Amino acid sequence: MAETDTYNRPAVSEEITLTEKAAAQVARVKSENNIPAEHGLRLGVKGGGCSGLSYVLGFDEKPGEKDRVFTIRGVTVFIDPKSLFYLGGTVLDFSDGLNGKGFVFNNPQAAKTCGCGSSFGV
Repeated sequence: MAETDTYNRPAVSEEITLTEKAAAQVARVKSENNIPAEHGLRLGVKGGGCSGLSYVLGFDEKPGEKDRVFTIRGVTVFIDPKSLFYLGGTVLDFSDGLNGKGFVFNNPQAAKTCGCGSSFGV
């Protein structure tokens, strides 16, 4: 039987994963926008969106004081502790198929999502 947390959800690792396509797209965006190589990818969540929480993507020069820092496929990732609580176990992918182009969060903790794919609820 799988471990669960206090809300009876499956226990999830704090690890974040980037697919090869996502890592390549991050490098492409940095290059095309002249973002210095040492800047990290900021992943986060904020309140709002159709399902309660929205994903946040951006670049920061350096991590915050309490941030967790991951290096995944050559990409430095900064995540604040609150966001990591909601993003643990997430796989960040990049889609450029017929249904649109953009980053895709495959979040095992998302109990519900909206049609736009940019917000979720737990």
